[in-house]
Amino acid sequence: MAKKVCTDEEFITIWREYQSPDKVGKAIGLSTRNTLKRRRTIEDTHGIVLDALKPNGMPKIYIPDEKMQANITIENGTILVGSDCHYNPQYVTTAHRGFVEFVKYLKPKIVILNGDIADFASISQHHRIGWNKGPTVKEELDEIQERLGDIEKVRPAGCKLMITIGNHDLRFSGKLSNVLPQYEGIKGFDIADHTPHWKWYWSIMVNQTCMIKHRWHNGIHAVYNNTIKSGTSFVSGHLHSLKITPWSDYTGTRYGVDTGTMACIKDNQFAYTENNPVNWRAGFAILTFINGKMMPPELAEVINEDEGLIYFRGQLLKV
Repeated sequence: MAKKVCTDEEFITIWREYQSPDKVGKAIGLSTRNTLKRRRTIEDTHGIVLDALKPNGMPKIYIPDEKMQANITIENGTILVGSDCHYNPQYVTTAHRGFVEFVKYLKPKIVILNGDIADFASISQHHRIGWNKGPTVKEELDEIQERLGDIEKVRPAGCKLMITIGNHDLRFSGKLSNVLPQYEGIKGFDIADHTPHWKWYWSIMVNQTCMIKHRWHNGIHAVYNNTIKSGTSFVSGHLHSLKITPWSDYTGTRYGVDTGTMACIKDNQFAYTENNPVNWRAGFAILTFINGKMMPPELAEVINEDEGLIYFRGQLLKV
């Protein structure tokens, strides 16, 4: 058994700083082999995961058996986060076209769609709005595969594609599991079966300091409450509001981020709003990490849907 040259707490702190068995071993005076043994012992004892960077600097993703939460370690690079696409077969939105262009331009290490890639109004528990005509489930699935394909075609080498589960996405398997429970486990009865290049999770934790998931708190102060009560930066969708709320205390500054919507807010799948004003904005978020620390998040906001204009870093971009 490896000799303990520091406490478990000290080892955890050093590991998270270097994220490399070679560097940690040098810092605490152990061989690489014994450092890895100590790491496994501490992980088992404390029920935690001590991630390491891959040799090529790409982010390491640890996926627990239950696939509830992915834990990502990223040292330097960008994560592009869009959400609430509610993909509609009738047309391709400005936000989606912009998102694809940003994948090409920013070359992110990870692309995350933060829930509700689908709408699935036809299998919702809510009744139909008058005679409003919406797409079928098959039409929506076909559209989802085509739009995700847009992203897949332009992603840089090594870029990870991830999706968090949204409440609209759950309608697909939720309907089937309640009506046809005997078909459980058959391929095609889960929405993830139709997106083979993407991995699905309830939540994604980045560097143990930033949680990304579809929703938690609701209301106008949701992003504030998310980051205050979680104790981490918190990136959520669901509310379509596209905003950033920073919070600073003795531990430093963390950020509550709402990733808005990649749909058109005037679209017919939102007929339930009855043409009332909504505090929604279309766009997406950009998370940049330098030396493992998340920099102030950035937003790309759709300024004019019809003209295809997006505002980002002081410029209007046409897509």
